[in-house]
Amino acid sequence: MNLDFDVEPLFSWYVVLLAFSGIALLVIGAVNVGGLKAGWRALNVLVGLGFAGYAYYLAFVFEGGTYTIFFKAFILPVLLIINAVKAAVTHSQAPAAPAAPPFQPNAQYPPQGGQYPQQGAQYPQPSPYQAAAAPAAPAAPAAPYQPPAPPQG
Repeated sequence: MNLDFDVEPLFSWYVVLLAFSGIALLVIGAVNVGGLKAGWRALNVLVGLGFAGYAYYLAFVFEGGTYTIFFKAFILPVLLIINAVKAAVTHSQAPAAPAAPPFQPNAQYPPQGGQYPQQGAQYPQPSPYQAAAAPAAPAAPAAPYQPPAPPQG
């Protein structure tokens, strides 16, 4: 392992911060943080894999030599984490959709009182004239088709 805080503290902290940023972005992308769209989640996972992979490379594979520290690279994880927090806060402040009442197969609709429970809209009550004009009973079925008899001759 290449981490030695006594000999190379800057390198060691750089690797630790890379690993922390990568793991944080992987968690944010993998766990459905409320309101974060699929594209942002995929970007979080990709950047998280890159950061965590580079941290692994520097900590376990890198055998010395020169390396470059890109402090600007930590701007992207900070922006992605801020975006995820902002999406979660916006999602938590959004009004919840009203829950539909459970299905009751034997319930009378509209219920007594003429109001639907989820909307409160008045159900039109039939007038006495409409009740008197009930639909007629269905007509008797027609006789089956009989082809005409051949002429006798």
